[in-house]
Amino acid sequence: MTKVFLVRNRRKRLEQGHPWIFQSEVERIEGEVTPGEIVEVVNHQGHFLGRGYINPNSQMIVRLLTWNPNEEINQELFTSRIHQAWAFRQRFLQGIRSCRVLYGESDFMPGLVVDKFEDVLVVQILSLGMEVRKEWILNALLDVFKPKAVYVRNDVYVRELEGMEQEKGFWYGESETEIEIEENGLKLVVDIENGQKTGYFFDQRENRSALAPIMTGWGESHGIRMQEVDDEGGREVRPVDRRGKVVKNPFWDGAEVLDCFTHTGSFTLNACKHGAKKVTTLDISDHAIETAKRNVKLNGFLHRVDFVVANAFDYLRDAAKEGKQWDVVILDPPAFAKSRSAVKGAQRGYKDINLNGLKLIREGGYLVTASCSYHMSPELFAETIQEAAVDAKKVLRLVHWSGAGIDHPKLTGIDEGDYLKFAIYEVRSRG
Repeated sequence: MTKVFLVRNRRKRLEQGHPWIFQSEVERIEGEVTPGEIVEVVNHQGHFLGRGYINPNSQMIVRLLTWNPNEEINQELFTSRIHQAWAFRQRFLQGIRSCRVLYGESDFMPGLVVDKFEDVLVVQILSLGMEVRKEWILNALLDVFKPKAVYVRNDVYVRELEGMEQEKGFWYGESETEIEIEENGLKLVVDIENGQKTGYFFDQRENRSALAPIMTGWGESHGIRMQEVDDEGGREVRPVDRRGKVVKNPFWDGAEVLDCFTHTGSFTLNACKHGAKKVTTLDISDHAIETAKRNVKLNGFLHRVDFVVANAFDYLRDAAKEGKQWDVVILDPPAFAKSRSAVKGAQRGYKDINLNGLKLIREGGYLVTASCSYHMSPELFAETIQEAAVDAKKVLRLVHWSGAGIDHPKLTGIDEGDYLKFAIYEVRSRG
């Protein structure tokens, strides 16, 4: 078997469980190199470190599949790994029918992502080593899940960096490309053909549920109080407004919410589920707003949601100038920094939306904010939010901080797993 020798003075990432080897870490290669084939990785002294597949045309030259010298890389291994990944989700998300069932490196299958939408699987193959083992992958998926259909979303640029073409379409079976799923007790229609990435972002499942405590308890700040009033059956305690009129809206105690970058409307749905009085739902994409509207209608929340097609940066800035106010502002933008060189620009973008978002929050309200840019570290993201708070003359109290959900497990030796940052801050004025 071809051997890849690593340089002496390298960072000991492999020993910490990281599966990636870069060109700069390779001292020499002994044996014939065939792109996509399995090679043995050894240290500068020739001691075994692991086995994985090689692609000499990629900066990430080797991705490890095993650290065990006695483990064969074959169909059985692929089936076992995928079975273990599904068992992990079933253990921690009991009864789950739709989720990320295989998360690349974190499930010891680097370069492979699989999402499950009811009985349809959506697959992304991101590396040449996985591409040449497509048959093993499909066999394993059919064996473990017995799906109605398997759809590939290989329409991502990273494949070209690995020397592969982009593609999408059914790999096995057939189904509708719009699939209704359930998450957090809510119904959503997911577009696996044209939606972003694989069609839906499962990584925010638990974060969406975290909205629950901040969606009610706003009646008093809206000028509503409980008061004894005359009713047909006598005197009863009912909610009344500043004019003394009985409030008939059943969600009188709910928050007024602004949800920016809504995509499929998932945060809006969770806000409504947990009692929001009114949600303004915004996205720059007509398609996204139509999808969000469809999902809101599907759950019976249409009368509580206003939809806006607009650039969030412009909308936030204009709304701040107009003095508009909400109890809760949600900011869940796409990745601003897709490379290390883009971090400075991304930081300005995050500061801009959070600065103006903070200006729109009523005293004692909440900022819900996220970043899915890996190159934006948790420390830098928190620092950027604090800088925005200083400029907005606000004092923040952190009440919740988290990352990706349980179906996106993180290996402790891989910093790249820290891509998602999610926070909820209580917002108060300074001075």
